[in-house]
Amino acid sequence: MFDVNRIRKNFPILEEKIYGKPLVYLDNGATTQRPLRVVEKMTEYYLRYNSNVHRGVHYLSNKCTDANEQARETVREFIHAESTDEVIFTRGTTESINLVAYTFGEAFIREGDEIIVTEMEHHANIVPWQMLCERKKAVLKVVPFNDKGELDMEVFRGFLNERVKLVGVAYVSNVLGTVNPVKEMIDAAHAIGAYALVDGAQAIQHIPVDVQVLDCDFFAFSGHKVYGPTGVGILYGKRNLLEQMPPWQGGGEMIKEVRFEKTTYNELPFKFEAGTPDFIGVVGLGEALEYVKSIGLQEIAEYEHGLMDYAMKQIREIPSIILYGDAVNKSSVISFGIEGVHPFDLGTLLDKMGVAIRTGQLCAEPVMQHYGVPGMARASIAMYNTREEIDIFCEGLRKIEKIFKL
Repeated sequence: MFDVNRIRKNFPILEEKIYGKPLVYLDNGATTQRPLRVVEKMTEYYLRYNSNVHRGVHYLSNKCTDANEQARETVREFIHAESTDEVIFTRGTTESINLVAYTFGEAFIREGDEIIVTEMEHHANIVPWQMLCERKKAVLKVVPFNDKGELDMEVFRGFLNERVKLVGVAYVSNVLGTVNPVKEMIDAAHAIGAYALVDGAQAIQHIPVDVQVLDCDFFAFSGHKVYGPTGVGILYGKRNLLEQMPPWQGGGEMIKEVRFEKTTYNELPFKFEAGTPDFIGVVGLGEALEYVKSIGLQEIAEYEHGLMDYAMKQIREIPSIILYGDAVNKSSVISFGIEGVHPFDLGTLLDKMGVAIRTGQLCAEPVMQHYGVPGMARASIAMYNTREEIDIFCEGLRKIEKIFKL
């Protein structure tokens, strides 16, 4: 049985008071909170085992190295990759996508080639491809979405031709909450000989992921989106592609032999892990994924789906609310505005009521341009949120209506 009250006890921050009111944390799309066991595991390694990984023969180094490689295995199991060689540690989704843009781009993209992204992408899945297109004189194509927040799949299919080399798409939109038909898009890309990258930053904590079933060529996510530490993330890549891609950064660990005449590179996955990693952050990520597994992603998904339905029903009953994105297949994100109220004012007033949400352009300016707004307010839920918190949030919106006499 899913016991939200038991889960909440694992997150001490949820007991905090903000301006004398209980914290209602609805900014999970920006970052989730960390359960106590993740912090304790990292603290244990800092205090008892701290030593650089893959570089020593002594006990402490071996202890940290073993913990890092066990975390890699945990990630492999979590996303169902075929091999740990396909699991690369990065600083997060942004670095993972940039790594692919530079190294895949170097190996596979030529002048006149085409890359497809969507209008709803996070900046991290737009700008690296723009930079690649500038370097290689390639062409970026953009799949639009309708006002409900659903991709125009007819346009997508019309873009597919022999010049397309890669499709980059978010599994779940960080603004609209849309769960995109990524499997269909991946299969369509493969049918024309192209490859596919999935930005999983907003999916990994809400949806069971199987990269082999998806058959994606690359999958990226951040630890701090899935109850883990900041500054650590994952790039999954199919082995045959990673082997053809050159290293991104040079330095320690990514080498086999260094000679002034010629340097040879290490095997996977270390070829892409130059320098000292955030090895204790990696241990924390492994612990976070074990924690999520102990609860069950399917159970989490079902609970969050019910909470989303409850929230959406209440919000639709508030007359002045403008909803952005109402896709049929939608995950734990609600972006909205109130007529006549700037989103910053909306966020500030809710903060005074103890409710934390995100406001602004949400790292997705093209989405703001689509709707013709300077910014939005976004509430994003997680497994530790409750119906009582949704009630407080919606009551806050009604109070703001009265303040502005809407």
